[in-house]
Amino acid sequence: QVQLVESGGGLVQPGGSLRLSCAASGIIFSIYVMGWYRQAPGKQRELVARIGASGGTTIYADSAKGRFTISRDNAKNTVYLQMNSLKPEDTAVYYCNAVRGSFNSWGQGTQVTVSS
Repeated sequence: QVQLVESGGGLVQPGGSLRLSCAASGIIFSIYVMGWYRQAPGKQRELVARIGASGGTTIYADSAKGRFTISRDNAKNTVYLQMNSLKPEDTAVYYCNAVRGSFNSWGQGTQVTVSS
């Protein structure tokens, strides 16, 4: 049974940083493309960042470029999202995603709130 468990969300002031983690189990983690998505109230879920199976390829949403960094540790079955210079508009539920072919799995999400 596939499980993706996010952690690291919370309340942070504008300009602050958070590091999200997503621990995967039930899959051969190293062959999956992993991604972070977010969904703000009243908005559609959107891609934040994606990383290839080996970690050599990354894609970022324009809103994340220069501020967020996605990385993975295949030995720990974990993907990370380092978020710096956070803005109020980054407030959302952040979801971890695993994709390979037709397989697509989501975590339960972790809330990130950026507010003073």
